[in-house]
Amino acid sequence: MNLEINGDNLYLLLPGKVAAVSAIYSEEHHCSIMEAMRLFYASDVYKMLQVEETKYWHYGAVALYEIWQS
Repeated sequence: MNLEINGDNLYLLLPGKVAAVSAIYSEEHHCSIMEAMRLFYASDVYKMLQVEETKYWHYGAVALYEIWQS
């Protein structure tokens, strides 16, 4: 079993990360989860999250949210 994260399987982690960050945003900004997801998907942080070499996928939801909001 190959447990290595690489450019070919990184997409498997993204939905969970997006959902968690969006939930935080939705609660903090009193908007729907769908609106939060739309905003996050359009962000530079999401673009960086999609690139394995940035290692953003190592970060948890709170860290990603804080980077996004900074």
